[in-house]
Amino acid sequence: MTAARVTVVVSLGGVALALLIGLLVAVIRLWRVPVLSVVAGAYVEFSRNTPSLVQLFFLYFGLPKLGILLSQEACAIACLAFLGGGYMAEAFRSALEAVPVVQHESAQVLGLSSRQALQHVILPQAMAQATPALVANVIFLVKESSVVSGIALADLMYVAKDIIGQSYDTAEALFLLVVSYAVILVPLSVLGTYVERRFADGC
Repeated sequence: MTAARVTVVVSLGGVALALLIGLLVAVIRLWRVPVLSVVAGAYVEFSRNTPSLVQLFFLYFGLPKLGILLSQEACAIACLAFLGGGYMAEAFRSALEAVPVVQHESAQVLGLSSRQALQHVILPQAMAQATPALVANVIFLVKESSVVSGIALADLMYVAKDIIGQSYDTAEALFLLVVSYAVILVPLSVLGTYVERRFADGC
């Protein structure tokens, strides 16, 4: 149960931060903020095109060389947030760009500021477009959390490898590992499907 808790906590923390980072990066790129939009674009490419294990090792082994010390849990969450932020940003960006230009123009005619238009007009419509990709990214990040075993964080993957190393009961350990991830991911997938349908129905 402790291993499952570690996996869930790390996944939830990483996903929550990834959503925030992704939305911020998408808005910066949509508004073409000088300098920041270039940095945001570089971040998206870097986060999506480097292995998550390399990112994790840099956070855990590299940052201490720079005088920055993070706990195993903090490194794991930061890794998932960094990795997922790039994917979430692209999901948000494509959805925001899919909102018809007339919606932006209508918001301007009504006297809404850019922030008000984004909050009340653009983002609600974009979420309906982005939900399928966001749900897929969330599931991807939960599965990707298994890499945190690389820094000896006692998640489901680490405990399974530990059991195999001690008892050599590979079949049982792997079966329990698969079942444990299924218990986490199946309800998440069902919830994601429900949310998608709600947005599709316009509710």
